[in-house]
Amino acid sequence: MPNVVELDRPRDGVALVTMNLEESAGFVSWAAIDQLAERLAEARRGGARVAVLASALPGHWYGHAWLPDLCNMIEGKQTSGDPTGWFRALDELSRTTVVTIAAVSGPCAGGGAELGWACDLRIAEEGATFAQPEVLLGVSTGVGGTSRLARLIGRTVAAEMVLDGAPMSARRIHELGGVNRVVANGSAVAVALEWASRLASRPPEALAAIKQILIDNDDLHLRAALDNEQRIFQETAARPAALSGMRATQARFDAGESIREVYGIPRDHGS
Repeated sequence: MPNVVELDRPRDGVALVTMNLEESAGFVSWAAIDQLAERLAEARRGGARVAVLASALPGHWYGHAWLPDLCNMIEGKQTSGDPTGWFRALDELSRTTVVTIAAVSGPCAGGGAELGWACDLRIAEEGATFAQPEVLLGVSTGVGGTSRLARLIGRTVAAEMVLDGAPMSARRIHELGGVNRVVANGSAVAVALEWASRLASRPPEALAAIKQILIDNDDLHLRAALDNEQRIFQETAARPAALSGMRATQARFDAGESIREVYGIPRDHGS
């Protein structure tokens, strides 16, 4: 399995986890998410107090699940990696001993966006967009794209995102409270690392305690909502129409169409 996720320790107490999705055209393969979970665990075991999630692809963050892997998993066929990596990665992001910052450097969607929603903090570049396009594939969100998102930006706009499937700009998500800061293109990682250094200087026990309070506050009803979301996802994704829709979408990507050509431009960017 090629190494697609790098772990660096650029500053004291700070881990930089960078995912290179070039091989899967920007989408999150099972091999990539498996490695992401491993690198996050490695960072935690190595004493990181803050982890920054970044992308190695210029102008692009994390796309949705790589559809060949998703279809193969549903049909019981071989996948590029361990599908439980999604849940292990999300479990690592919820660990109280490590604060996580998503340095969103471009379009992100589906499972990629869900990884961002699961982080504690989010920095997004001006050109970044966020989308939950699952409805366009004939499936539902599966790992927080509805449940977590509604808690971050409110039910009304979350409903618009998941029912319509169109992307929204970083500025709009920031206005709604889903992003902490919007920064210049090309600067998300640098800004995130600077912030991470400051957070890593805080007393680690206090950071862990405060993160636990935040998690408990969300989790009073979230866990049941996430279980329900995953159940519905499994039901919808296994339907023939969903598999057909995912394969048709993948065919468009294979034919050379871009993310914007397939899913559209952000509605709040104009026509």
